[in-house]
Amino acid sequence: MKKEVFTVPTIFFYGPKLEKEKRRELIRSFTKKASELTGIDEAAFVVYLRNSEPEDVGVGGELLEDRQKRR
Repeated sequence: MKKEVFTVPTIFFYGPKLEKEKRRELIRSFTKKASELTGIDEAAFVVYLRNSEPEDVGVGGELLEDRQKRR
C-alpha cells in the first residue's frame, strides 16, 4: 500500500503594512501564480503576510531606516 503524501505549500511575504484590500489582492495573486506554476491546487496554499518596519530590517549590515534617511 502506497502512503499518500500531503503538500502544504507556504508563502511568506515580509514587507510594509498594506490596506486590507491590497492584502487580499496580494494573497490572491501569490496563490494563483504559485498554483499555475506548480500544478498544486490553490486550496492547498497558505500565505502569511508579515509587516516589516524599516527599523526592524537590516540591509548590508545596517538598519534599513538609516539607509532611507541618507537618501
